[in-house]
Amino acid sequence: MKNIANIITFSRIVFSIAILFFPPFSPMFYVLYGAAGLTDMIDGTVARKTNAVSAFGAKLETIADFIFVAVCLFKLLPVLVIPVWLWVWIAVIALIKISNTLYGVVMHKKMIAVHSVMNKVTGALLFALPFMLGFLHLQYSAIVICAAATFAAIQEGHYIRTGRVK
Repeated sequence: MKNIANIITFSRIVFSIAILFFPPFSPMFYVLYGAAGLTDMIDGTVARKTNAVSAFGAKLETIADFIFVAVCLFKLLPVLVIPVWLWVWIAVIALIKISNTLYGVVMHKKMIAVHSVMNKVTGALLFALPFMLGFLHLQYSAIVICAAATFAAIQEGHYIRTGRVK
């Protein structure tokens, strides 16, 4: 029972790799994408509830997240038409997040992960993006997601600089 959280996390790796074999926005893509996202939402809760939080589980979570994001970028970027203004906005958000990380390392001598509500909202919106694209144009959904991500990144920096890390 204590390994159930790690099994859930590992299944995200399996679902992510399986996504590679299906066209973007196909029914199987959505099933696997949804299953991978669900495992991301529940593995930490299961680990805490079963008292199975571990360093190995945390590393496996990071690996599973990286693989899921990499596969999604590999599958979705070639089929999305992303305007220049959106690339610029994404780059600005990335620069803010990078500066937050560097500030945390320089001033606090460690990597600081901020698990704020806005970071979680941004993650949920990003996860929902492929589902939204079926009925909402990328440019409109991107405005909402980037606005949330910008606010989250600025808030994250504020928390790191003021020592109010959540």
